Amino acid sequence: MKEIFTMDLKGKLLIAVVFMVLGFMLSVQYKTTELQRNVRMDRVEDLSERLKVMEAENKQLLTELETLRAGAAKDPADDRMNLMAGTTDVEGEGIEILLDDSNIAKKSGENPNLYIIHDEDLLRVLNELRAAGAEAISVNDQRIVAMSEIRCAGPTISVNNVRSAPPYVIKAIGAPKTLSSALRLRGGVVETFEFWGIQVKIKTVEKLHIPALKAPRSFEYAKTVESKEAAK
Repeated sequence: MKEIFTMDLKGKLLIAVVFMVLGFMLSVQYKTTELQRNVRMDRVEDLSERLKVMEAENKQLLTELETLRAGAAKDPADDRMNLMAGTTDVEGEGIEILLDDSNIAKKSGENPNLYIIHDEDLLRVLNELRAAGAEAISVNDQRIVAMSEIRCAGPTISVNNVRSAPPYVIKAIGAPKTLSSALRLRGGVVETFEFWGIQVKIKTVEKLHIPALKAPRSFEYAKTVESKEAAK
């Protein structure tokens, strides 16, 4: 300090300039650091606000999605379509039919095919059940829908491309008395079967379980057409 006081004017001015430059540099550095800190804080606050907005929007969309799902699940039209397409398991009261080949002795020279169950026999039973109002049907746990095929496959019968052999268990959900009466009409299905000794057992079940179609058919060529009323 003593040297500074004894220094000539030129030296004092030089020192003053050095201190001024140093002070200026410290001031600039402080302002730059403060500016950067403020920018970071502003960005953090901005991102925080955006995050809150996005979380609120996401919550609202999830609520709307759950509402739509709940509404769709309660739509009777969708339930009816699922029943018709056989895409869901169903339960309800109905009847269970057991069909088996004839156990009576065949007469000499008689056609043995008269005493066994054929695909057309199953089709007759299914048609009677449908006409009597059956809401869901299965054959040996194969769900029967509009696109189901029932055909002869050698000594077996193919249902939905799955081979089955007798005995055949047919389940039908619907009014038990109505379904059973439709099969037992005079000259009807059951009477014809019994004439040839084909075994038929029908029982009422309070709670039948019919599984969904195991391999729903995909449509490659058929396309839905929007109705004119819906287009308007």
